[in-house]
Amino acid sequence: MRVSKIRTEEAVGQILPHDLTRIVPGKFKGAAFKKGHCLVPEDIPELLRMGRDSIYVLELEPDEIHEDEAGTRLGRAAAGAGVTCSDPQESRVNLFASRSGLLKINVAALEEINDLPSVVLSTLPNNTPVAAGDLLAGTKVIPLAVKKEVVQAVEQIAAKLGGVVSVIEYRALDVGIIVTGNEVFHKRINDRFGPVLRDKVSSFGSRVLDFQYAPDDPERIAELIDGMIAAGAQLLLVSGGMSVDPDDVTPQGISLSGAEIEIYGAPVLPGAMFLLAYRGEVPIIGVPACGMYFHTTILDLVLPRLLAGERLTRRDIVSMGHGGLCRACPECRFPRCSFGLAGS
Repeated sequence: MRVSKIRTEEAVGQILPHDLTRIVPGKFKGAAFKKGHCLVPEDIPELLRMGRDSIYVLELEPDEIHEDEAGTRLGRAAAGAGVTCSDPQESRVNLFASRSGLLKINVAALEEINDLPSVVLSTLPNNTPVAAGDLLAGTKVIPLAVKKEVVQAVEQIAAKLGGVVSVIEYRALDVGIIVTGNEVFHKRINDRFGPVLRDKVSSFGSRVLDFQYAPDDPERIAELIDGMIAAGAQLLLVSGGMSVDPDDVTPQGISLSGAEIEIYGAPVLPGAMFLLAYRGEVPIIGVPACGMYFHTTILDLVLPRLLAGERLTRRDIVSMGHGGLCRACPECRFPRCSFGLAGS
């Protein structure tokens, strides 16, 4: 690109290489025309009133694209399912969630794009739960004009993946809940676990298929798990009795049901005594006692991903140690915080 000086009357269709300031004494001082603006016929009288009989303009080379066109193309390329784009502002295009769900970022593709010259694509962390309308990412080019081949490279990277930024809708599952413990089974104390788990399930659009109490009896816990899966439960939450005390038998009950335990114990606080198992395709979560006392726990990291259709592995849970420390803020702002995001 090159900058040249021309008569203002001949500047329609030309691009400004810098801001043009307008001053109204006592009322206004600021940019009347922004850098990168493409001049239209209506702009000419205003420029002349500003004393601009001639102006500097930006002339693009045949292999270059104006920043706004580039930003628009970058946004469209990066946006996958469940994502919409804004109009460009000084080449920046924002990407927003068009639906609620789990944000998925192809991190390898993101890094490949940002390794290209003059291109910026910045996102929220992978696996962030988002709501419709949330800002997910921003993209732009650095100069006023960028080589066409750079934009084309971004488009090619994204085309291989169907976008780089997407929002996966949560599946509406039938969920079984089992609250264990002699104290609640025999009604010696009021159950505080059940309402918490019910609320979490319904907040994602799933429904509670069955809810049962179980004593500290691994065989009874196994029977309830078996019965709920036979009745069509697609996800099970089993709470209480998850510590290493001899009378905490919930892990035994899950194992007796025929489920294969993926991991017992997680590097997440709160949530260290978390258990994840599978009976075929049905995930079974052993929810530690912290789920009753703390607003946000490992369950809030795992549940969205399972409801988005992922099959989590031991490795997925192990990776949550990086960022897995909740700060226990007086006012919880999750997921607008660091909890659980670095390990995603």
